[in-house]
Amino acid sequence: MANSSRTTDGFRRPPLGVAAALALLLLPLAIGAPAAAAPIDDLQPPDLGDCQRLQVMAGNRLTYHALGVGVQIYRWNGTGWTFVAPQAVLFADAGEGAIVGIHFGGPTWEDVDGSEVVGSAIQSCTPDPSAIPWLLLGAVSTEGPRIFDGVTYVQRLNTVGGLAPAVPGAFVGQVARVPYTSDYFFYRADH
Repeated sequence: MANSSRTTDGFRRPPLGVAAALALLLLPLAIGAPAAAAPIDDLQPPDLGDCQRLQVMAGNRLTYHALGVGVQIYRWNGTGWTFVAPQAVLFADAGEGAIVGIHFGGPTWEDVDGSEVVGSAIQSCTPDPSAIPWLLLGAVSTEGPRIFDGVTYVQRLNTVGGLAPAVPGAFVGQVARVPYTSDYFFYRADH
């Protein structure tokens, strides 16, 4: 894992050691957030409700689930807020679990084991207009031999918060960091 590499949006990716400090700042957001991680053998596909278009293709199985607690970063361009990147800590469960990784621009998820997956949005659904959309993402690349090796799909579900500010920025280039939480579900192809 390179601590100084850049993401595709030009931002430096946070070193995993920074995740602990970020987690301490964001931990209050995790209190009361939806439950997350379960042992791999006990994972059940999530209930998609009215968002069935976010269903993963047949032949893939759920292998990992984490709770993301962080911010969605936006920049004021003079006429509107432009999405920049997510920045979150991944927890094993809501508020009391261990830090299991980080999430940052790309979008990229990196586990503490050093493995990572980069995704690209395929479908979205907005079951709650007061929160960022739920997403189905296809894996663009995976790296490392562990938890994210061979991931094929990622679902971002049960989102809370994270929408761009409703009021204009004070100056061009102003950055807003909007708190959010989300469940992330990771899938691999059945073999």
